[in-house]
Amino acid sequence: MSKKDACQKGQSKIHILGICGTFMGGIALLAKEAGIGVSGSDVNVYPPMSTLLESQGVDIQQGLLPEYLEDFVEEDTKEGQVIIGNVMTRGMEVVEHVLNENLSYTSGPQWLYENILKDRWVLAVSGTHGKTTTASMLAWILEYAGMNPGFLIGGVPENFGVSARLGGSPFFVVEADEYDTAFFDKRSKFVHYHPRTLVINNLEYDHADIFPNLDAIKTQFHHLMRMVPSEGLVVTNGEESNVQDVIDRGCWTPIEQFSSENSKNQNSMGWTAKYLKADGSKFEVFFDGERQGVVSWNLLGKHNVSNALSAIAAARHAGVPAKHAIDGLAGFKGIKRRMELRGEVNNIRVYDDFAHHPTAIETTLKGLRANASDSKIIAILEPRSNTMRLGTHKESLAASLQTADQIMIFQPEGLDWDMDEVLNTLGDKASLHNDIDELVSVAVKSANSGDYLLVMSNGGFGGIHDKLLTALESTQ
Repeated sequence: MSKKDACQKGQSKIHILGICGTFMGGIALLAKEAGIGVSGSDVNVYPPMSTLLESQGVDIQQGLLPEYLEDFVEEDTKEGQVIIGNVMTRGMEVVEHVLNENLSYTSGPQWLYENILKDRWVLAVSGTHGKTTTASMLAWILEYAGMNPGFLIGGVPENFGVSARLGGSPFFVVEADEYDTAFFDKRSKFVHYHPRTLVINNLEYDHADIFPNLDAIKTQFHHLMRMVPSEGLVVTNGEESNVQDVIDRGCWTPIEQFSSENSKNQNSMGWTAKYLKADGSKFEVFFDGERQGVVSWNLLGKHNVSNALSAIAAARHAGVPAKHAIDGLAGFKGIKRRMELRGEVNNIRVYDDFAHHPTAIETTLKGLRANASDSKIIAILEPRSNTMRLGTHKESLAASLQTADQIMIFQPEGLDWDMDEVLNTLGDKASLHNDIDELVSVAVKSANSGDYLLVMSNGGFGGIHDKLLTALESTQ
C-alpha cells in the first residue's frame, strides 16, 4: 500500500491538539509516514510517547496555545486540518480559537477512518483490559506471517519499536478504545473503525468520568457489534457474562469464543488452553477440542493466556494458521509499560506496569506471584486514572492488592476520596505517601535481594522508576 493511497489527497498538514496521548501520538506517526506535515501541542509530555515522536521527527510544542495554529488561518493553507484530542474541552482558549476562526477540524478516530482504515481489513481489539497487549500480539503474528500489517496501538510493542505504522498490506490492527471521541462527538472511539475482525476480551465498569454505569458501556459495545459485517468474525471471552449480555442484544456475525481456564475437557468448543506451567509461560492451545500447538514464551499470567488465545483466533480469520500464530508468539517481546523490567540492582528487580483498574492490578500481581515464588513483592500504586481519582473502584481496590507482600500507595493532589478504608482493609502491610522522594526512600529500605518492586500507574509517576534504580545503586 503506497503512502499516496493511504491518505486523502489535498491534505498537506495537520496539527494535533493533545499529541502526546498514546492514540493521538499514533495518529501523528501515521500521518508523518504518509507524507503529511505534522505538528502538535500538549501540556503533559512524558516518555515513551514524547521520545518516540521526537525520534520520528514530529514537531511537538509545549502548551496548548492558539498561536501554534496561525498558519492554518492563512488563505493558502486551507487544506490544513486541526485534529482535536478527546482531552480538549469547550472553554479552552485553543478550542475557542479553532471554532471562532472557522478552522477545519476533526477527531482523531474520524481522521483515522477517513484517511487510513476506509478501504482496509480492520482487526479491532476491544475490552476493558488487555487491548494493548492483545493488539500487539496480533500485529506481531501477522508480521511473523509475512503480512506486513499496519497498526495503531496504545503502547509501544517491543517487536516494532513504534506504536503505529501504515504497513504494506490490506490488514490493519487497531486498539479499539471505548472512551469518547471528542467534545463534539460523544460516541466511543471504536464506532469509527468499521472492523471486519473484532475481539472483545472482557467488559467491566470503567471510565466513570464519562459513563454513568456499566449498561451505558454495553450500549456502546452493542453499537460496535452492529457494524461488523456478516462475513466478518467476532472473537469473545466465553468467561465474561457482560460480553454475553452485549451479544444477546444482537449479533449478525459468526462468533468464536475463547477461555483461558485450565481446560480439563479437551472436547470443549472454541479456543481453550491447557497449562503446562502454572504461571502461564507454557500452555497448549486447542480449538474445538483439537490440539493446535504449544505456546512457550516469557509472558506470565492467566490474562496473557486469554490475550494469546484471542490474538490467535483473530489472526486465523485473517488467514494465519493457528500453528503459525503459536510459533510467532514464541518471539513476542511484550510492550513497554506492561510488566516491563526497567532495571535490576542488587538482585532487586524494578518493573513498570500500566495497571490502573482493580482487575488489571489483581491479574498483574497474580501473574507475578506465580513466577516470583516466595520472593517479596512490593507494589507501588499511583491511582491516577480518572476512574481511580473519582473513587469508583475504592471498594475493590484493597482486594486487588492482597497478593502483594507490601503495598505503598501514592496519594496525588486532588484525589476525590479518602484512602483510609483501603489502608484499614490491607492492614500493616500498606502505607500511604504524598511525596515521591519519600516513597522511594522507604521502598529502597524495605527491599532486599530477590525482591520485586512493581510500579503501577498509567502516567509518568514523577520518574519514579529511574529514582528507584538510582537509589538502589547508591546503596551498593
